[in-house]
Amino acid sequence: MYAFRKPFAAAKYEGLQFFDTDLQIKTAFVLSQIIGYCLSKYLGCKVCSELSRNNRAKALVGLIFVAFAALIGFAIAPPNLKVVAMFFNGLPLGMIWGLVSRYLEGRKTAELLFAGLSCSYIVASSMVKTVGAWLMQAGVPEFWMPATVGAIFLLPFCISVFLLNRLPEPSAEDIASRSERTTMDGHERMAFLKQFLPGMIMLLVLYFFLTAYRDFRDNYMPEVFTAMGYADEPTLFSKADLPIGFGILVVMAALNLVKDNRKGLKAVYGVMVGGMVLMAGATLMYDFKIISGLWWMILIGFGAYLAYVPFGAVLFERIMASTKAIGTAVFAIYLSDAIGYTGSVGIQLYKDLGAAELDYFQFLRIFTYSMAAIGTLLFFMSGIYFLHKARATSSLPAENST
Repeated sequence: MYAFRKPFAAAKYEGLQFFDTDLQIKTAFVLSQIIGYCLSKYLGCKVCSELSRNNRAKALVGLIFVAFAALIGFAIAPPNLKVVAMFFNGLPLGMIWGLVSRYLEGRKTAELLFAGLSCSYIVASSMVKTVGAWLMQAGVPEFWMPATVGAIFLLPFCISVFLLNRLPEPSAEDIASRSERTTMDGHERMAFLKQFLPGMIMLLVLYFFLTAYRDFRDNYMPEVFTAMGYADEPTLFSKADLPIGFGILVVMAALNLVKDNRKGLKAVYGVMVGGMVLMAGATLMYDFKIISGLWWMILIGFGAYLAYVPFGAVLFERIMASTKAIGTAVFAIYLSDAIGYTGSVGIQLYKDLGAAELDYFQFLRIFTYSMAAIGTLLFFMSGIYFLHKARATSSLPAENST
């Protein structure tokens, strides 16, 4: 999927403004795609939580073909109308993660499965940008590059969906280990929110900023490296993200070793708080010339993903399993994503229109310190809340625990 979403970010589109505004054309592309992606997350709260197993594979392939058609539109449309094409590229892509997650959630090995999935999207983001940079060096125009990368990965995507659709449903042992995962209608979604409202509000506020941070680092990596004095080099993206992907894979897989769901929830929160501390520590080390700019990008990325990746499933998997909530974790995941990408739009608009005097590196550095402070506080508060909910559930008689 990332081959249809991220390659355009490898280009800088220098010298182009969005109409007669102070908005850089690349920022307009990024925002337009994120707005479409964000709307897709709101739609996904309903679609992904209700869609039956029989229709998931068809939906996955159909959504990707719409996104690919939008990339062709991006290549041929006039510069300012390319923004519209990026909106329609992001609109279908936001539901891919939720549909894939529906195949994996509710299993004893959920953390292990999501560890692989999370590693793949961290690595994929940098790898498809690397492929895009290579194509531009080979002479492919920067506006045709995203569609070209998509064409390369179209067949592998379809094969992957075919294999994913052959995955069996969770077994009786899986259901006993976690909790039964079902579709959720509107009434059940509202009941879930009422049950966990204070904790969800804290997590949603946190994720508002965390998604914006992760997206800013990811989309403006070329500009940040340039501001730090690095020459244009396609492999810089992979050098910055490959170690992160491996590290996240190890940490997320290790969480699967914790079988008790309450202890597992504590472990997840420990990992996320550790990510916030790492971001602040890495920035201090860079400020005192202890580490290089590349290592700073690696460490803040690792810290951000330690906090970000569990929201993709592991955090809500453990919350639902430890509290015995009935439904699907995809609803909570997509509600978080919808709020998160709203934050991404707001922060990137603020950078160009409210903090234009800062270059991309300076803005990211300040954002890192702020994110670490806000994140640590809200993780602690929400962790106390959900652990209290889990203890309350465990004290109920078995027949009333749901």
